[in-house]
Amino acid sequence: MGSNLNGERTIVIGGGLAGIAAALRLADAGHAPLLLEARGGLGGRATSLDDPRTGTVLDNCQHVLMGCCTALQTLYQRLGVQDCVEWHDELHWLREDGGIDSLRADPLPAPLHQTRSLVRMKLLDVRSRRDVARLMWRMIRMGHRGRRAWRDRSFGDFLREHGQSHHVIRVFWDTVITSACNLPSDRIAALHGLQVFQEAFLSGRTAGAMGVPNVPLRDLYEPAQRILDGAGGEIRLGAAVRAIEFDGRNAVAVATGRDVLRTTRVVSTLPPDALGRLIPPSLHDVDERIRGLDRFRFSPIIGVHLRFHGTVTALPHLILAGRPVHWMFNKGTDPSGRQHLHAVISAADAWMDRSEDQIVDGVLAEFARAFPEAARERLVDARVIKERRGTFAATVDVEPLRPGPGPGGLRGLYLAGDWCDTGWPATMEGAVRSGLAAAAAITGEPTGIRDLPAGRLVSLLGLR
Repeated sequence: MGSNLNGERTIVIGGGLAGIAAALRLADAGHAPLLLEARGGLGGRATSLDDPRTGTVLDNCQHVLMGCCTALQTLYQRLGVQDCVEWHDELHWLREDGGIDSLRADPLPAPLHQTRSLVRMKLLDVRSRRDVARLMWRMIRMGHRGRRAWRDRSFGDFLREHGQSHHVIRVFWDTVITSACNLPSDRIAALHGLQVFQEAFLSGRTAGAMGVPNVPLRDLYEPAQRILDGAGGEIRLGAAVRAIEFDGRNAVAVATGRDVLRTTRVVSTLPPDALGRLIPPSLHDVDERIRGLDRFRFSPIIGVHLRFHGTVTALPHLILAGRPVHWMFNKGTDPSGRQHLHAVISAADAWMDRSEDQIVDGVLAEFARAFPEAARERLVDARVIKERRGTFAATVDVEPLRPGPGPGGLRGLYLAGDWCDTGWPATMEGAVRSGLAAAAAITGEPTGIRDLPAGRLVSLLGLR
């Protein structure tokens, strides 16, 4: 439908989730896209690597999705890998006293589905549980319109102005927000902090279910090659883009280290600073989408893989409430009985300058609080993976700068990536939505994105 006009292809730069989503949607619309990825595999920041120490495949960091992540689920269905996601409707929380609370949705309509678990949650005392419940009720009543009214404030501001104590913010609100947004509540825009709770916790019984891939992340993307090949498209790995070339204000080519590829339609899914380097400085003021690229900042994340000689825990995962290590994921036990646990440290600024041994020791100390066996079982090997640019920082000051897909002042240039104006914080869901939006801007077709509808009762109460 236009992409093959005069033999010309739409070029998608970047093989992360945004690029994959854009390329597949273009292919489904009759286009034959060319996807260029600088690395040796797809997935961007949500991928896997071969660990030379152990000879195993490790995810750079555990990535999960929630039931409200409808665009990502649709992408997995298009790739045929939806069965590679294991869903958990019960979330386990480590309390400060070493006990464990489990939150599970009841078969009651939202927002009543979480009531019993929250009432029984020993993580919080009676007064704190009441304060949390009152604010959840406030979030329902304010609806999406009320959320937008806080677009110029941080989520921390919102919590304090609604009577949440420092302790409750640390052990409950920040525990959720830091994991979901890779920023603490004092830095994340209130718009997104509210979104997490309104859409994942309150809107429906299935919205807060957690999906964890049960295969290496890179395996999820393998079908993309076959799908694009079948549509006449192509994926080129190891193809780093050096420049996007323009004739005046019109995109005319993409230059790699090997080729100059002619095109008049380019979808960039690169991070903002990388995109800025591909466009001549003289053109940055031509397109308002490009002007603020240097104002985006990033938040680091660390994944820590630990293999123990024996079994440490039977839990599938654990949320470490109010602690510097945020999550534990149980990656299973190998035939020799060695258990693989994976720790995630979000918003990891304070950890980035520590050595691998220091990070491993810190994680082991946190695990020992939850699992006595972690202190007794011999650690066989450990691997720390630092992502200094884990996600863009969705702070209040950059929200107005997040661009739409286009077109803009630079014609033929379309933008995607989780940092674009998706309505979501830095998430896989946001990345996929941006790719679909860029494809729709080219084809003129709808994005096809359908939000998970809120339950009838919670909608009547105001969450709509």
